[in-house]
Amino acid sequence: MGVLDRFKLDGKVAVVTGASSGLGVAFSQALAEAGADLVLGARRVDKLANTAKLVEAAGQRCVFKETDVTNPEDCTALIELAIVTYGRVDILVNNAGVGTAVPATKETPEQFKSVIDINLHGAYWMAQAFARSNKNGGAIVNISSILGIHPMGLPQAAYAASKAGLIGLTRDLATQWSGRKGIRVNALAPGFFPSEMSDELPEEITKLVATTAPLGRMGDPMELAATLVWLVSDAASYVTGITVPVDGGIVMP
Repeated sequence: MGVLDRFKLDGKVAVVTGASSGLGVAFSQALAEAGADLVLGARRVDKLANTAKLVEAAGQRCVFKETDVTNPEDCTALIELAIVTYGRVDILVNNAGVGTAVPATKETPEQFKSVIDINLHGAYWMAQAFARSNKNGGAIVNISSILGIHPMGLPQAAYAASKAGLIGLTRDLATQWSGRKGIRVNALAPGFFPSEMSDELPEEITKLVATTAPLGRMGDPMELAATLVWLVSDAASYVTGITVPVDGGIVMP
């Protein structure tokens, strides 16, 4: 296999959660361009149809289903849709997530629990469903954040806790599944990219990114998506249990 061939996803089936907007759309499109067929899940099923059109425009097949990742039954149903439609499932991108910006002394138990339930618990239920149905080995990528690694002075305790938790979950599942089941598990830690979540940030925060990141700008979603394609492809076949920051240099060793 030539080096460029290792990046191809021909014949693979990828499941992407949170695929109705933002980074989930970019991930779905990039996976399709690399050759994968897609199964998309999100709570806003009407917007999934728009993402599906991008996948089909790239020449790949696509099905989608309304999915609430906080419901383990929904997670199982999404993976089963892949098996019924394509006969296999190879890739899981745990992208569904929400964020809050509430000072820690004012955040309610309901607000905190809701973020953890979607961002952390939802990723676990999806990973469980994937591993139970996967027969050929494959790859999981959990979408964490640099806020799970490095504080940015933002009041996002619940979000940061959930994203740090995803990094720990990634390590543990990689240890359990990489050798025994042939499922590699890694995480991406995005910096600041245009999305519905970042659109809600005040202008001073986007200016902070420009001055904090050595590259001096926000990222393009396809820059992150290209790293995702690498992680789920055979180009990263000896990579598991790591978290890759894609942040313009904000988090440096």
